[in-house]
Amino acid sequence: MNGTAFPRLDPSILADNGDALKFCSTCAFSQACLAQGMDKAALMDLHMLVEHVGPLHAGEHVFREGDAFEAIAAVRAGTVKTYTIDRDGHEHVLGFHLPGEVIGLNAIDGDRYPCNAVALDTAMLCRFSFPKISVLAARLPGLQQHLFRLMSRDIGTATLLAGDWTADQRMAAFVLGLSRRLAARGFSPDRFQLTMARTDIANYLRLAPETVSRVLKRFQDEGLLKIDRREVELSGRERLQELAAPILRS
Repeated sequence: MNGTAFPRLDPSILADNGDALKFCSTCAFSQACLAQGMDKAALMDLHMLVEHVGPLHAGEHVFREGDAFEAIAAVRAGTVKTYTIDRDGHEHVLGFHLPGEVIGLNAIDGDRYPCNAVALDTAMLCRFSFPKISVLAARLPGLQQHLFRLMSRDIGTATLLAGDWTADQRMAAFVLGLSRRLAARGFSPDRFQLTMARTDIANYLRLAPETVSRVLKRFQDEGLLKIDRREVELSGRERLQELAAPILRS
């Protein structure tokens, strides 16, 4: 299934040569840049590495397992699912990546992507050539530290649900995790859409699809959530936090 990663579906969307200080508010690197007090020259160096990719429509792949590793990418809009397929043809969902989050980090120690990444809705990406950003990170310590932080967070997210948690705990942690991640990028923490199918949520949480539906219905009946199709409103955050506390811990 090897191929060219990060398809450029619209050739008119290339590297943005505009003002380096006008990075997207959802950029995965924006907080690191501001926190490190990067001057305009340093920001311009980073800005010129960016290539805008998309739009990718639902079902279109960003990269496939086995593609040559060339770049990492920040999700600019939409949601991207990462997953693998085992030898028996079964899918295993690894994660869901929201605006401002980075995909491709798990390929850094190899020369090929170890998983698939597919758009769940209309997605836009900011692509960073990894060889180029590595050279830049070598002379910008703040950028290097942020890359390490992103890698650590990615590993932590992957192992989050490895414990022997109940279905209620897993679902509460999942919903609150989405809420926190969206809030960190300036979106509403209390009302958002589940852009992923319930079968994907079940796969990710290692639960049966009917269990996910049953838990969501119970959460709704108990006033913890208000659900209208894919739109979710957190109406019982305190109770959700109690359930999720053993998993999220912070």
